[in-house]
Amino acid sequence: MGCCSSASSAAQSSKREWKPLEDRSCTDIPWLLLFILFCIGMGFICGFSVATGAAARLVSGYDSYGNICGQKNAKLEAVPNSGMDHTHRKYVFFLDPCNLDLINRKIKSVALCVAACPRQELKTLSDVQKFAETNGSALCTYDLKPSEYTTSSKASALCPKLPVPASAPIPFFHRCAPVNISCYAKFAEALITFVSDNSVLHRLISGVMTSKEIILGLCLLSLVLSMILMVIIRYISRVLVWIVTILVILGSLGGTGVLWWLYAKQRRSPKEAVLPEQLQIAEDNLRALLIYAVSATVFTVILFLIMLVMRKRVALTIALFHVAGKVFIHLPLLVFQPFWTFFALVLFWVYWIMTLLFLGTTGSAVQNDQGFVEFRVSGPLQYMWWYHVVGLIWISEFILACQQMTVAGAVVTYYFTRDKRNLPFTPILASVNRLIRYHLGTVAKGSFIITLVKIPRMILMYIHSQLKGKENACARCVLKSCICCLWCLEKCLNYLNQNAYTATAINSTNFCTSAKDAFVILVENALRVAAINTVGDFMLFLGKVLIVCSTGLAGIMLLNYQQDYTVWVLPLIIVCLFAFLVAHCFLSIYEMVVDVLFLCFAIDTKYNDGSPGREFYMDKVLMEFVENSRKAMKEAGKGGVADARELKPMGVIS
Repeated sequence: MGCCSSASSAAQSSKREWKPLEDRSCTDIPWLLLFILFCIGMGFICGFSVATGAAARLVSGYDSYGNICGQKNAKLEAVPNSGMDHTHRKYVFFLDPCNLDLINRKIKSVALCVAACPRQELKTLSDVQKFAETNGSALCTYDLKPSEYTTSSKASALCPKLPVPASAPIPFFHRCAPVNISCYAKFAEALITFVSDNSVLHRLISGVMTSKEIILGLCLLSLVLSMILMVIIRYISRVLVWIVTILVILGSLGGTGVLWWLYAKQRRSPKEAVLPEQLQIAEDNLRALLIYAVSATVFTVILFLIMLVMRKRVALTIALFHVAGKVFIHLPLLVFQPFWTFFALVLFWVYWIMTLLFLGTTGSAVQNDQGFVEFRVSGPLQYMWWYHVVGLIWISEFILACQQMTVAGAVVTYYFTRDKRNLPFTPILASVNRLIRYHLGTVAKGSFIITLVKIPRMILMYIHSQLKGKENACARCVLKSCICCLWCLEKCLNYLNQNAYTATAINSTNFCTSAKDAFVILVENALRVAAINTVGDFMLFLGKVLIVCSTGLAGIMLLNYQQDYTVWVLPLIIVCLFAFLVAHCFLSIYEMVVDVLFLCFAIDTKYNDGSPGREFYMDKVLMEFVENSRKAMKEAGKGGVADARELKPMGVIS
């Protein structure tokens, strides 16, 4: 299971040749078994919570005495009002539904089982009594008869807080919830800080409901724009990359020029008849402008030098984007890969949340200080939710890693098939088949490594949120630094994992061998990697911004003509968020395809040189890049040895 192997096996690994798609064998089987055992543990948690009655308590609800609503109940020892027959009382009613405990995330109120929820507001105890006599639903505690609601001195303590708000049962969960959400103002403030007025919240919600057709249309528009952008990148990749590069350089030069112009203008401005305080402020501003201008100049010079050094590597980025467009033409189902991944994640998240809710109501009945019943798990089982949280991260990462392996397998099949007419009928399904048959263990291992980094980062983020305003500046700085370092480590591991999956898809090696091989190749092509991850990623980011801005502009134009409501901020925010999500999903797949193509290209140039028996697998566009690199190497001669080495095909490097 470990990453380290013997010296002899390492030597054999270094001497072996890449044989793309020729040999297939199962990889990282112990990790697959470990993952299966972990999933069985997740299933045990769900089964335990259901078997202990948590499912019935969650769905049907229970009162403050441990009775489940809608059924007969067994008597609990030393608990008054327990063991009642609530067959005809199917709904949970809270005497004070607006008394929320935000820390413990529960309602601090006595809960009763009732036959019906009050659909109308009840302002007095007489109204409560009339409701009980008319509907047969007693809203005061079981110890008080409906006839005593207006006569008993204990009625004010045993009956619901007046006025009783109109309520309706929550679908599937049988809880009476107030129709008017104004009583949840404190809870709303904690979640939605920008809403300070209930009328504003109502207008926002009405805006969403009124414009639901427009929102749906704009979401479809963002979907279409994402597809169109992918086609555009395919055909104008050369022009687009150079436009982005030139705009970045011009923007840096322009910003630097403006700063120096402001500095010169400020320095030449007359200082006569100026108060000493104003003179000091002017000198501080002048000094700040000088610092900004010098910093911008240094940044621009460094940026210009980087662009100058990497200008030839930009050609590879252009070629890879062009070939990526061809991949989507031959493998159109790649476009829908994010939808299947999102669907799988949603199904798992629904299961995880339901199990978490089950855990919240599982355990044995225990009386609290107020004499009411709570359900708590004792012993080692009380830590099950920690296991459940780890499962959320590991299995979610496993699903995302399966997507990466599927995309990598399909693109590898496309790249290393010399005659594209002989591609499998469904390369994506073939990739899924190879993943399930051979490489689930590799995916489980890679996703577990990401989980090991994510858990400490989430713990530190939780500690930081809990200590907000209490810790000193030094502790706050240390916490943020640790969180930032773990985030950077996670991003680096994600990138390495993705390339390791590609290496596994090519040569069917285990995770550690694939990660080592991929890392060596990435280091050998460091400048090319930098060019692709800067120019390429920046261009895709601009594409996401373009789709969001276009969808937002269309939304403003359409919503501006709606006269049924006045506030359309929330519909526009929903549309823009959805547009960014769609653009991110589509262009992230594009980015993933480019990264896989680059690793395939690097391996191809490392082990092949175009001679008989060692022909290239690459596309004609990439072949032109290699030929141009060879010509540049010959023209450079001795004066360009350093750069020629980078351009030289890796197969002929000693």
